[in-house]
Amino acid sequence: MKIELGRCLLHQRLHEAGMSIEELAQSLFYKPERIADYMDNKRVMPLKTAISIADSIGCRVNDLYELIQSESSPKTII
Repeated sequence: MKIELGRCLLHQRLHEAGMSIEELAQSLFYKPERIADYMDNKRVMPLKTAISIADSIGCRVNDLYELIQSESSPKTII
């Protein structure tokens, strides 16, 4: 089974944490535009960034994106 990333859920997680984009960006020393790019699905968070963001807002890394399960046929190696 293959897992693909769906849309970013950072906006919802920030709302639940009562934190603004600016506050998160300041705590991580990022530009707010970079956080907004993640939220708008213009960029995918690197794992290290996702871990830092999840830690800062008190959620799990898996909670930052919709996770979509897709069935992929096994590849035969000849």
